[in-house]
Formats: sequence, structure tokens, C-alpha cells
Amino acid sequence: MTVPEATRAPRGRRPMSDRRRGQQRLEISREAVRLFRAQGLAATSGEQIAEGVGVSVRTLWRYFRSKESCVEPLLSQSADAFVAMLRRWPRERSLEDHMVADARVSAPASPGDDEAALAVIAMSRTEPAFRAIWLVVHERTEAVLAEVIADRLGRAPDELAVRVQAATLGAALRITTEDYAVALAEGVAITGEDVVARLTEAVRAATHGVIGEAVT
Repeated sequence: MTVPEATRAPRGRRPMSDRRRGQQRLEISREAVRLFRAQGLAATSGEQIAEGVGVSVRTLWRYFRSKESCVEPLLSQSADAFVAMLRRWPRERSLEDHMVADARVSAPASPGDDEAALAVIAMSRTEPAFRAIWLVVHERTEAVLAEVIADRLGRAPDELAVRVQAATLGAALRITTEDYAVALAEGVAITGEDVVARLTEAVRAATHGVIGEAVT
């Protein structure tokens, strides 16, 4: 008796879900950053990263095109968290008040990931490969920044002026984040209040004060 094709049991390994694939990429990213911080980029190999996280080298290269690109999931996770915070920004609240309030109710899933991402950002000042990945990740936020600005101003996000302001705001936020990352790497004590104040200042400077305050 021939079993119909549709009812046959699938052969081989079941395909990995997108969620599990993303989790494995993040696990690899964490191990890669740990090694980069401990022994430097040049002294770290793909084989060491794969061994440290318990995957084959073949799996590592299936997920990442180079050892440097292993930092991308951690950087993206950090950028996505900031974007999500901006999307939650109520019109009736200033950005500074919103960031303070949001931090109280939106604790990061893994504080160590934030620290690791900031370490990579600090290293990007002297590692061109990390710099390129960081810039690409940060550039992805511009579309969301344009949506936020457009909403605050009652304009369309595809307007040239709004897109230019979004790019300027993105640069201001990037610079502020880099300064924070470098300060932490150098052991400078910075409070959460300091970070919020600097980010708010950057937003107002980049947009000439048109956003940052509550909208009534």
C-alpha cells in the first residue's frame, strides 16, 4: 500500500522556527561580544565563537557572513528597544518625562545585553568593521524617527523636511549614545538621569525644539 505524499511523516530535521533562529543568533552574538571584549577582534576567530556557544562553525557562517557581523543582533536589539520607546511616546508628555516613566515600567529583558551593546559601540570608535555595522543598524531607525516627528508636527513622514529632520535626529541620538558608551568604557560614572537629560538635549538641538515637549 502506498502512503499518500501529504500524509507521510516529514524526513530529516524539522525546520527551525524564526523565533528559535533569532534566539540562536542572539546567543551567538552574546558569546562573540564576550570574546571580543576579552581578547580583541583580531585575536578572536569564528571557530572560538562557535565553540563557545556550542554550535558548529558551519552553523555560525550560515547565520553570519563574518565574525564582525556577529555583533549585529545585540546592536539591533538595543536600537529596537529605543524605537519601541519612541513609539510609546504619548503626545501629552514631554520626551524627558516619557523616558523617565517608560524606564520604570519597561525594564530590559537582559540588562547585560545593553551593556554588551554599549561595549561594541565604544569599540566601534577604533574598529571600522564594528563601525560599519553600527551605522547600518542605526540608519534603520530613521523611518521610525520620521513617523514620530510627523506625528508630533501633524505632517506626512515622507515629506522632505520631515525626513531631513529624522536623519538629523538620528545622528544626534547616535552621537549621544556613542558618547555614553565611551564614557562607560573609560569608567566615567553616568546616572540614568544624566542619560535622559543628554538625549532630551540632543532631540531638541537636532529638531530646533520642534519636538521634545508635550503636544496639547
